[in-house]
Amino acid sequence: MLKKRIIVCLDVKDGRTTKGVKFQNNIDIGDPVEMAREYYKQGVDELVFYDIIASARGRGPILDLISKVASEVFIPFCVGGGIGTVEDIRSTILAGAEKVSLNSQAVKNPSLITEGAKIFGSQSIVLGMDAAKDNEMPCGYRVYINGGRVKTELDALDWAKKAVQLGAGEIVLNSIDADGTKDGYEINLTRMIAENVTVPVIASGGGGKTEHLAEALTTGKADAALIATMVHSGQYTVSRIKEELLQKDIPVRKI
Repeated sequence: MLKKRIIVCLDVKDGRTTKGVKFQNNIDIGDPVEMAREYYKQGVDELVFYDIIASARGRGPILDLISKVASEVFIPFCVGGGIGTVEDIRSTILAGAEKVSLNSQAVKNPSLITEGAKIFGSQSIVLGMDAAKDNEMPCGYRVYINGGRVKTELDALDWAKKAVQLGAGEIVLNSIDADGTKDGYEINLTRMIAENVTVPVIASGGGGKTEHLAEALTTGKADAALIATMVHSGQYTVSRIKEELLQKDIPVRKI
């Protein structure tokens, strides 16, 4: 059986790790390089690094910071934020990332997914999707861009399917409604996307305790769970989460 992955997300703003609730009221919580080093020691399977204001400010990725983080961790490392061209993808991968996450830029220019997958392989192209409940949408969820600030006319399920057809090799599915709340993942949304695409789906937004991850990885059919607040707060370590998941017979990579 394939092992489920635990992924820590570092949201970065102006070179510092930040955390908010439902994409608002962000506060500074530390140095992303030091935090990446610590989570690597704790046994995290992958890291995701999001520059949460790059797209809104119309600039590219912070390559020097990406390089510093990559030099500290020897696990898959995904970078998102401000990646709008094939050259941005190339420079991000050359700086040390194994994968890039395309979110707002993929919506604005879907061919970027196809071009990136053709040159670097689908395994390097991750669709980042921020979605919120909206009864006007056929599947019940609407896609948002620019850090959740701008709503689109995209139905979440339709966009997930299209992105995979275009070449995305993985989807990080973030629930805006659950983000930072620590009340649990949006299981309905996660399961719906996971059941309808052929690539791994990572549940994101709302993880507050190990039971939430267990639910996302079983009922939600996610291949991985992304966490932030529950480890940034010091309430949990990655190793503790893995031990508790193993006790629930959920296969994860041991430390």
